[in-house]
Amino acid sequence: MKTLIIAEKPDMGRTIAAVLEPKAQNKRTYLEGEHHIITWAIGHLVSLAEPDRYDEKYKRWNAADLPIIPERFKLWPNPRTTDQLKTIGELAKRCNKLVNACDAGREGQLIFHLIKQYLKLSQPVDRLWISDLTPETIRKGFDGLRSDAEYDSLTRAARARSEADWLVGMNASRAFTIKHKTLLSVGRVQTPVLALLYDRHKEITAFNSETYFIVQALFTQSDFSYKGIWQGDRIIEKEKADALAAKVKGKPGRIVSYEKTESKEYPFRLYDLTLLQREANGRFGYPAKKTLDIAQALYEKHKVITYPRTSSNYVTEENIPVMGNVLNMLKQTSAYGQLANGADRSRVHKGNKAVCNPAKVEDHHAILPTPKRPGTLSTEEQNIYDMIVRRFLSHYYPPARYNHHEVITEVEGEQFRTKAKEQLEPGWRVVLGNENGETPKAKSRKKKGDEQQEEQDDELMVTDRPFSVNPEEAVRCKDASGIEKATQPPKPYTEGTLLKAMESAGKSIEDDELREAMKQTGLGTPATRAATIERLKQVGYIQTAGKRLDITTKGCAAIELIRGAGVELLASPEMTGRWEQRLHQISRGEASDEQFMQKVKQFAEMIVGKVKQQPQAQASIFGEDEGKGGGPGKGRSGARGSKSGKSSGSSAASGSSRAPRAARSTAAGEAASGTGAAKSRSRASTAVAVRDSKPSGAPEWIADCPRPGCGGKLIEGKRGYGCIRYKEGCSFVIWKDQQGKAVTAAMAKSLASTGQTRKMTIKRSDGSSVSGKLVLTDPSAGTVEFRE
Repeated sequence: MKTLIIAEKPDMGRTIAAVLEPKAQNKRTYLEGEHHIITWAIGHLVSLAEPDRYDEKYKRWNAADLPIIPERFKLWPNPRTTDQLKTIGELAKRCNKLVNACDAGREGQLIFHLIKQYLKLSQPVDRLWISDLTPETIRKGFDGLRSDAEYDSLTRAARARSEADWLVGMNASRAFTIKHKTLLSVGRVQTPVLALLYDRHKEITAFNSETYFIVQALFTQSDFSYKGIWQGDRIIEKEKADALAAKVKGKPGRIVSYEKTESKEYPFRLYDLTLLQREANGRFGYPAKKTLDIAQALYEKHKVITYPRTSSNYVTEENIPVMGNVLNMLKQTSAYGQLANGADRSRVHKGNKAVCNPAKVEDHHAILPTPKRPGTLSTEEQNIYDMIVRRFLSHYYPPARYNHHEVITEVEGEQFRTKAKEQLEPGWRVVLGNENGETPKAKSRKKKGDEQQEEQDDELMVTDRPFSVNPEEAVRCKDASGIEKATQPPKPYTEGTLLKAMESAGKSIEDDELREAMKQTGLGTPATRAATIERLKQVGYIQTAGKRLDITTKGCAAIELIRGAGVELLASPEMTGRWEQRLHQISRGEASDEQFMQKVKQFAEMIVGKVKQQPQAQASIFGEDEGKGGGPGKGRSGARGSKSGKSSGSSAASGSSRAPRAARSTAAGEAASGTGAAKSRSRASTAVAVRDSKPSGAPEWIADCPRPGCGGKLIEGKRGYGCIRYKEGCSFVIWKDQQGKAVTAAMAKSLASTGQTRKMTIKRSDGSSVSGKLVLTDPSAGTVEFRE
């Protein structure tokens, strides 16, 4: 008999087949060779069942039925991919051995084992654990297959994560929604992230800016000039600043102290996913999910980078020779040939702990280029690939060298300080190219909002020209003036800075070593953080304004209600960070998953009990008029959700109405993961969108609802086109905003009726255009994709 290999996605399966069975027959949903059959999961084919699969009564959201704590969790197939699940079951009957070739990580382990459990597969299982999809790595991986039983601890951690998210999300979302008669999505990870945005919003709105003045003087000595900042108590009167400037202007002075020290700046750490997402957001404005999607394409489709969903910034000794092969490949390219030829291969070795540190490599090493030469990449793919290649090359170059100068100049008894950072050798910074080649200001180790730091930033002069003063010679104050300044509030979060906060469980940690130690106590994982941010957007809790992330009125209300109910722990980043740490310990066999789950069940019970005692909130706190006249998603779900929630939520509380299936998906959203699950989570606010679509008169039907067996009609709402039978459980909705393209009623009708739109042109963020169609890929939910 043959061996059945189950990959996570089709591209991965086909790549593996090309290496193991190059003559395999393509059967569309699998490939069959002489010794192996290779198929794929397409993300999550199986997930935890929703409550109504345990008991029909749970279709009605009733406070008396909470908490819902199954004795044994049931599984349910994804209705979109039942055919593929059936295919795997049929293929397994023809094989006497299985290979788990899903992504090498916690979620890949979960995807495979849920399939295995649901289909009751009993064959022995081996585990393929690889970090890139080059032929050499695939062959090496299959030569070194290990028993899947060796990964039992990781499997237990994956199940615990999924079940814990189900318990908290399902019970908390139902409890708050029933009590306050508005759809409120609550989750173990998403709620603490929302709390970070809420707390920052409050800091900004409560901030009172204060005006102050600095006195800046220009000094000359021979043919050299430099600036200095007056040292003394903060000046708040303009007259005092002007008087001080007049006092020293044109007067002779002397240098009372001069210190010069040399420093070296080493290359920045290799990329993990979160760091890549942060920097791509800062440089190109890419949302975290977009960067992940691009990186995944570079890994799966182009095979030019290693596995991107990693939390490590280091490599192991085994990676060093492969890195040498990558360097050889880059020497042959026009874009990087000159830099690669100038690289010093001896700098990257197993003794270089800034690169090779096996103790800090968990499931996967840092993101690296592979030895495969890139073909044609899109502009966005090239941008991300370029970042990864340049970061890789930088470690083959020497450190940048600087002289730091600090001068204290005295004039008329007043002292002025000058700080200068002079670049002596650019070192590795030559690799950065024009985009980022300038010498940055020294990073501050002080907390945000520190007023002294604001003044210190004014002092630092960064230069690549010689800085030369003679402390023995006199100086002259050529000019001086008072400059008005104002204290600045904390900056709003961008996706980049929010990812950084999630990584450290909300702690503003500038120290690299301390932040490294906090990695296993962060919010979510590198693979799930982007989906969490997207989910907050979809349920109307946050919205984007350029790069900035703004919390909506509904988002603020959700946090205030959660904290007001006495379940502050649910919104605590550090608590959720500690949960992630415990899951990590379970994955390493250092903690019990049973004990962890027992505490989660107690936590879910406590949440429900607290919410039941909470007074019902006024509908107005959810922002009924928020975002009027705005574009899609600009806070409208929060506004409209409260209106319709008044009737829907009331009946849910009394047990007389079915809650929308989309709301149930919202509650369970944290229990799923992966590409397919992220799409299902994005439907979390379907109920809100459909409620939004009901005008006072009879609604105008767009088309028949294409959801199998529904029989309902589609009507237009503010943010999408939803089914009128949402109360009966239909979660179908086509969002108006698709790939930056506004979906009209005519387009929605075409999608619902024929499954696609006419050909259109979509403009990418880089300014280029691409032609294609919007295609309805999931008639049961309304998932739409753009296909060229």
